[in-house]
Amino acid sequence: MNMKLNLKNEVKPVFTIGRYFKNKFGEKVYKIPISISGFTCPNIDGTVAKGGCTFCENDSFSPNLQKQKPTFKLHPDNKENPYLDNQLKQLEVQFSATKSKLEKKFGANKFIVYFQSFTNTYAPMETLKALYEKALEFDNVIGLSIGTRTDCVTDEILDYLADLSNDKEIWVEYGIQSFYDVTLDEINRGHDCSSMKDWIIKTKQKGLKVCGHLIYGLPNETQEMMMESLKQTIELDIDSIKFHPLYVVKNTMLTSDYKKGNFVPITEELYVDTIVKSIAMLPSNISVQRVTAGIDDPSLLSPMWCKNKHHQMQKIKKALLKEGFYY
Repeated sequence: MNMKLNLKNEVKPVFTIGRYFKNKFGEKVYKIPISISGFTCPNIDGTVAKGGCTFCENDSFSPNLQKQKPTFKLHPDNKENPYLDNQLKQLEVQFSATKSKLEKKFGANKFIVYFQSFTNTYAPMETLKALYEKALEFDNVIGLSIGTRTDCVTDEILDYLADLSNDKEIWVEYGIQSFYDVTLDEINRGHDCSSMKDWIIKTKQKGLKVCGHLIYGLPNETQEMMMESLKQTIELDIDSIKFHPLYVVKNTMLTSDYKKGNFVPITEELYVDTIVKSIAMLPSNISVQRVTAGIDDPSLLSPMWCKNKHHQMQKIKKALLKEGFYY
C-alpha cells in the first residue's frame, strides 16, 4: 500500500475534467447525457451531404434516445416545431431519471446537462432557447455542454450562449475528428478543416469554453497524422478534449468497407500508445474528458477490444503510469 501511495506522489496527475470541476466548484460535477428525438444533422438530411458520417449510427451512441422516433426532423429554417412540447418532456424525464440514480449512487449534488446525440444547435433558435433554458432551470444544474458541429453554429447562437455563460458554465463540444481534409472527405464529414478552425476560433473569442473530439484510427491515418490533428487542435486554444477510437458498428457505411477488407480498425496497442503520446503533448491548461470509448452490445463488429471499456482503461492507466502520468 505504501509503495502505491509513494508511486502516485512521484507521478503527475492527468488534468481531467473531474479535477477541473473540483477545483472550480469545490466538489464533483456530474454530466447528464440527453438525447432529444427530432434532432438530426446537415449531412444526414442532405443539406451538406447524405448518409451521415461513414461511422455514424446514432442509436449506438445514444443510450437515452427513445426507440419511438418522430417522423418530424428539425432544421434551422423551420418556422414551427410541433414536437417541442414532447421534446421538453423528454428532456425532463431523462434528466430526472439520471439525476436520481447519480444522487443515490454517488450523493451527486451538482450537474451539467449534456446535449449529446446528433447536432444540438441544428434547430430553430426558439427551440434551442426553450430546451437550453428549461435545462438550466432544473435543480442543482450549474451549466450546459452542447454537442454539435462547427458548420451548425451561427453568430446568433454563439452570442446567445455567451450571454448564458455570464451566470452558468457553458461548454460547446465540437466533433473535430481530424484536421486532414482527405480524411474528412473519406468519412463524408461534409465540411473542411479551414471552416472548422474558423468557427472554433470564433467560439473562443466569444468567451465560451470548447471541448474538441478527436477520433483515432480513421481510414488511412497514421499515428503521425493523428498526432498532427492533436497538435492543430491544441493550437486553437481549446479548453478540453475527448479521444475516441474508431470502431465499426452495424448499419453504417463503414460496415461495407470493413466487410470488404477495405478498412482495418486500429489495434489496441497502437491506440494505447497514441493516447499516452497525446497526454504527454497536452499543455497543463487543457483538461481531458475521455481517453477511450466502446460499446458492449451485438451492434459492434470490430475491433472487439472496444467491447470492454473497463479493460481498455486498465491498460491505458498502466501505460500512462509507466510514462509518469496518473489518470
